[in-house]
Amino acid sequence: MNRGLLEGRDLVATLGGRRVVDGVTLSLAGGQWAALVGPNGAGKSTLLRVLAGLHAADAGELRLMGRPLADWPPRERATRLAWLSQQGQDDGAGDAELPVRSLVELGRLPRHGLLGAPDAADATAVAQALAETETAAFAARRLSALSGGERQRVLVARALAVGGDVLLLDEPVAHLDAPHQRALLRGLRQRARDGAAVAVVLHDLNLALAADRVLLMDRGRLVADGAPGDAALRTALVAVFGHAFSIESVVAGGQPRWIAVPVV
Repeated sequence: MNRGLLEGRDLVATLGGRRVVDGVTLSLAGGQWAALVGPNGAGKSTLLRVLAGLHAADAGELRLMGRPLADWPPRERATRLAWLSQQGQDDGAGDAELPVRSLVELGRLPRHGLLGAPDAADATAVAQALAETETAAFAARRLSALSGGERQRVLVARALAVGGDVLLLDEPVAHLDAPHQRALLRGLRQRARDGAAVAVVLHDLNLALAADRVLLMDRGRLVADGAPGDAALRTALVAVFGHAFSIESVVAGGQPRWIAVPVV
């Protein structure tokens, strides 16, 4: 396994007595964004929670920047690793009456603590996150007053404001229209180019096929891992999803791309 910012080896996790992550080994490297895909119930969200330290693995080893994840003090770990749950289900429920800017500023809390004063670096990180998610225009509004898509963008902004070395995002494009999906994924790509390791659970295979790397799960196992141009990965994708689509090569914007075409 190549050395990465976040590494998992032989990870096993159970839910209700069932193995939902079954011997997964992977490495998330800085400078790369990876899409995690698979059928419903494949274990994608649970794996992401294990990687974030939010669901204890029953077996295996997990390291952040070469150090066992469990050895990191919670506050220090929270400055290195940013997390967004599926459709924000663990995020923002108790913060609905906060103004958007205040909610995004919570992403910086681990850096200065409850009693510390935000500094210029915090202000810059928050402003950048608001800009990337196109939420600055309603930064003074309360979360409860926003549409589902606007709310999702704010929760993504909070994760981005952390400025973590590793970003783990579960369905960050949920509720977003096509322009905002594109803007968000371009922002994540740039975060990766700036050195972060980015892993994103996606259900839209065409969005996933724009990633640097695609991780394919099936029944708790990581069954394929490669770039979209990897023929073995594409063959595995088609097989795991029951030949419901083919994957074709197209040219978009002057660049070669792979897209999933439904078989009807």
